[in-house]
Amino acid sequence: MDRLPPLRLLVTFEALSRHGSMRDAAARLNVTQPAVSQALRALEEHVGVALIDRSVRPARLTEAGEMLARAVREGLARISATLEDIRALNTEDERQVTLSCTLGMATYWLMPRLPSFYARHPEITVNVQAPATDLPVLTPGIDVALRYGTGGWREGLTRKLFDELICPVGAPALIERLLADGIGLATAPLIHVRSPHNQHWAGWEDYLQACGTSRPRGGGQSFNNYVQAAQAVYDGRGLMLGWRSITGRAVQEGALKLWPGGTVDLGTAYYVTTTSVPSQDTRAFVDWVCEETDRQ
Repeated sequence: MDRLPPLRLLVTFEALSRHGSMRDAAARLNVTQPAVSQALRALEEHVGVALIDRSVRPARLTEAGEMLARAVREGLARISATLEDIRALNTEDERQVTLSCTLGMATYWLMPRLPSFYARHPEITVNVQAPATDLPVLTPGIDVALRYGTGGWREGLTRKLFDELICPVGAPALIERLLADGIGLATAPLIHVRSPHNQHWAGWEDYLQACGTSRPRGGGQSFNNYVQAAQAVYDGRGLMLGWRSITGRAVQEGALKLWPGGTVDLGTAYYVTTTSVPSQDTRAFVDWVCEETDRQ
């Protein structure tokens, strides 16, 4: 135990590795940037190697830093999960699972299905957090992360839920009118989702390139999240790129319609990740999520 650095240094390092800058880490921890820098140097002295490559801008973790960041993140998550289990032993009313996912996933996929989880597990409360980033990660206090990508995450335990397909969607009346008028995707009104935090999802430019379709740049409405964009689509103001996790239910119910022959598989999927040692309540939630995806 004498070889372990002070916990505050590890907590500071975890925040820095997660947020990517001393400024953001300092804001998250409610301390000054010099305090974060001082803690980092103290940790490097304790470990005996550089954890940050300062020769590049912005600075990034070294290989040793990546290794330590994963270990610290998993260790803090395990401590958090154990504390939750301890609290659950003493107060049944406090049994909780905290989940991190995107706003679109929470709004259109998870929340409509949660009543069935509560019907099965009324004793467990699910807390849903939608971070600014479009790639939720496991952090202290987070038991489950639902996230999109190609997999390969190293922390915790990850299971694939479903392949994520992409296809333009729109109000049925709008799509029928566009097709009747012979209007294709090259000239149809498009609705974009653009945000500095939305970097892992394909945009219209990526989709059209994958389809081999050219279109003049610019034009169309832009929103910074899928909830606002989806409302504009429901109102018939344009086409939006539809994702199984966001628009799949609306297509099944007939509120939205797929563009004929427009489905593209970019090789991505949705995954569920938990801490390395998930609590019993977390395992119950993940089992339920997997059952729900099997019904899709």
